[in-house]
This record gives sequence, structure tokens and C-alpha cells, in this order.
Amino acid sequence: MIAGAPARLGAWLALLALAWHAGAALAQGPGAAARYQVVAGESEVRYRVREQLVSLSFPNDAVGATRAIEGAITFDAQGRVVPAESRVVVDLRTLLSDEPRRDNYLRRNTLETERFPMIVFVATEARNLPVPPPAAGTAPFELAGDLTIREATRRVVWQATATFDGPSVTVRAKTAFRFGDFGLRIPRVSVVLSVEDDIRLEADLTLRRGP
Repeated sequence: MIAGAPARLGAWLALLALAWHAGAALAQGPGAAARYQVVAGESEVRYRVREQLVSLSFPNDAVGATRAIEGAITFDAQGRVVPAESRVVVDLRTLLSDEPRRDNYLRRNTLETERFPMIVFVATEARNLPVPPPAAGTAPFELAGDLTIREATRRVVWQATATFDGPSVTVRAKTAFRFGDFGLRIPRVSVVLSVEDDIRLEADLTLRRGP
């Protein structure tokens, strides 16, 4: 046997093993796949609509909110949203404002919650979100996806800020659209002079990374 051959063979094998591990790491991308589950008790979704009441000389915001939220958002190893596993559902039957008559009208007429109790958001893209997510800090980003209200589905973009805290992420997001975008009728009741044709949705979500 040629002198030094075992040593050279061992060095080649070590180099091959190092190259294989490096290639595997590159193939996996900048991070690992991750699924973030909504924590319902720590999350809230709200609507805001500007209205002018007969009893007031100035407009005010009608605000309704619910914590009946469930779902998750999943990212692949490259930080891309996996739409098939990224769905958030809100129970409209539990929306409450400071005025029961408003709530009843919305449930019976505008939203028809007996027929369409849920709204569904399917996330398709998270723009400018850091990959991999940091252990701490905040980051502004845009969350795009398909929102379904009653029988209409429209693409919406949420302006959002994520706050990272280990396995938990708090997301504050907002978007807006017109009543007609989803085939909704603007409320018309005797105690309300006017309602602006603009619905603002706000979401404060706590998400926790799962296994």
C-alpha cells in the first residue's frame, strides 16, 4: 500500500461528509417549516364603521368585537405561506358592540349570520416578514390573502406589525373595504342618519408556534 494512503482516504471521506451536510443545509433553506396557531383567548377581531346618529351632532365609530377566532398560519422552510394550511375563521354570531339593537340588525340583515355564521381568511403571502423569525423584536409586514364574507371572496391586504417573543408572535393588523365589495347592504335604521361606505377590520392576534 502506498505510504500515507489511509490518511489521505480519511481526509477525502471527511471532506465528502462536510460537503454533504452543507448541501443538505442549503436545500433546507434559511429556516424550518413552522405552524403558528391562533390563541383565541388572547386574540380579538373588530370592525369599525363611521356612523351619524340622530341623537348626536357629530359622527362616531360603531365598533363591534369578538374573541371567537380559530385557525393557524403555516410557513414552509423558505418562509413562504402555505395557503392550504393557513386559515383563520371568525364567528360573526358573537360580534358585540355597545348597542344591542345594532348587533341584532347586523346579525339579521347585513351579515345574515343564521345563513353565514363565519367569515374565513386564507393567507397566501406574507411580504417583508423576516426569515427566519427573530427571537425578539418587531417587524412591519403585509399579509395578503382571500377573505370570504357570506358568498363573496375577495383578495385583501392587511397592513400588519409582528412582535416576536420566543415561540409566540403578536400580530396587529388592519384592512378596509366597502360594503358592496362583499355584497353587503349599508344599514338603514331610524336612529341612524347615515353610515359611511367603509368597513375597517382590525385584528389583534396572538399566535403560538406549534410542533
